[in-house]
Formats: sequence, structure tokens, C-alpha cells
Amino acid sequence: MDLFGNLGKIFNASLIYATFRASTPIIFAALCAAITQQANILNIGTEGIMLVGAFTAVAVSYTTGSWILGVLAAMMGGACIAMIMAVGHIKYNSEICAIGMGINLFAIAITKFLMNVIFHTNGTFSDPGIIAIPRVHIPFLDNIPVLDTLLNNWCFTEWFVIIFIIVLQYIFYKTVWGLRLRAVGQFPMAAQAAGINVNAMKYQAMLISGLIGGLAGAHLSLGYSTQFVENMTNSRGFMGVAAMYFGGANPVLTAVGCLLFGFADSVGARLQAYGFPAQFVLLMPYLVTVLVLAVSMAIKLNAAKKRESSLIVHGTR
Repeated sequence: MDLFGNLGKIFNASLIYATFRASTPIIFAALCAAITQQANILNIGTEGIMLVGAFTAVAVSYTTGSWILGVLAAMMGGACIAMIMAVGHIKYNSEICAIGMGINLFAIAITKFLMNVIFHTNGTFSDPGIIAIPRVHIPFLDNIPVLDTLLNNWCFTEWFVIIFIIVLQYIFYKTVWGLRLRAVGQFPMAAQAAGINVNAMKYQAMLISGLIGGLAGAHLSLGYSTQFVENMTNSRGFMGVAAMYFGGANPVLTAVGCLLFGFADSVGARLQAYGFPAQFVLLMPYLVTVLVLAVSMAIKLNAAKKRESSLIVHGTR
């Protein structure tokens, strides 16, 4: 098929929603990492927290018939995993990256084991008894073609993530708690001297991060899809960490970085329908990850050089 003759079918209004839909689980994961990064804790375990949350949401939704209980259970599961990491890192001073990678490997193994034990299956668990997160239908948009495509029938958690980005931006930069969190991350000794309990703030950051990571997994298994697949996070947690670096742990800028991943994923899926090799399509999100990390690190190095030059200039005066 002629790719250039079908560009209108690839780049159209529906691509905007497709981009946002693909970005939403990554945004949740990125915000999970951003919360801890503000306290100077690199949450590499985001991938594992998401995976545990995804399995827990499906298991509880299926057994109770309630998506709300599934989401809440996923958030609690994510919080438990995050607190294990917090105790290891904060109390016992273990390397956070090593703990995070261990959590990621543990999550893959335990979810595979539990799926076999509880549901007696391997690979994928899908059943009509799994209650999905509902979608929000806005009736008056039915007769407005473009807005109907862009805004109608969004999953509840897709609307929530927009609100959460705004709320988290406000909390980080406009509240006392946010100021203390950033102080703990940037100047822990000064924060302690000012009477802030540094460890308590770090535990709080890890707890909230776990709740959001669990919600990310619940959205992935009950909102983005209605099933659990082994290792279904598919590196979205790592993409979220990359987007967090790109945005400097700023919620709004971090979300913009996530949209790049969602756009690459959505365009890749459409290109595959027009003869592009599947390997190239699967490569696109990871290629964007590398590019985003490279750009963010280049920006940080440039900013560091400017600060160093400024200090040298002021020091010679």
C-alpha cells in the first residue's frame, strides 16, 4: 500500500486520543518516579510496582466483581512493595537501584507464580468476570464528530491522570509539604537542621509513590486492557523513569515527555498496518527512550557547566 497516500489515515484526530491513551500508564509510572525523585530517591522499582498492581487489580476485580476494590487493592499492593524498598534503602542504607532491580525481578516471578496457582493458567488471564474501569460517556458530544473522537468514552483513570498532574504540580511547588520534600531531596542536612524529619519525608514519598505505581498497574490491566499478561508492563516503568528525567521531576514537563512515548507507540502501530516491519515498530518506543535520556542528560550537563562557569567568574572577582 502507498504509505504517503495514506498519511491522512495515520495522522488524524484519532491519533491524538491514541497518543494520550498509550501515554497514560507511562504518565502514572513517571509521576510515581517523580515523587520519590523529589526526595532524591531514584525509584527503579516502578516497573515491579506496576506489575504487582496490575495483577492485584485483575485478581481482586475478578473475585469480588468490583473494579473499585480492584484499584484500591492494587494501590495497597504497590504501597507494600514501595515500603519494602523504603525500609531497605532508608533504614538499612542499601543501594536503591539494586533494591529496585530486585523488586522488578521479584514482581515478574511472583505474578507468574500466582497466576499459575490462583487461575491455573500461564501467559495470559482473561475472563468476562474481570470488571473493567468504566468509561465516561458524554452524550452531547455524540453529534460533534471531532470532539466525539477526541473526548468521548475516555476511561475514568484517563481523566483522573490529568487532574493528578495539576494537583501534584501544585503540591510540589505551592505547599509547605512540597517545599519540605524538595528540601529533603536537595539539601538534606539543611532540612534536618531546620527541624524537618528527613527519613519521615522519604518514607512518605515512597508510600505515595507506591500508591500511584499500583494505580498505574490497575489502569494498565483494568483500564487500558481487561486482562493480565505476564510482564505486561513491557518496560513502561523504565519509560516513566526516563520521562521523569526528561521533565526534571516536574509533573507537567514529565507528562510531556510521556506523550512522546505514546506518540511513537501510536504512530508505530499505524505504520505497521501499511507494511512497516514489526521489528521497527516495536523498536520505536525504546529508541525514543534513549533519545529522551540523551537530550535530558545533555541539558543537565550544559546547565551544570553554566553554573560552574558562573562560580568561577564570581570567584575571580
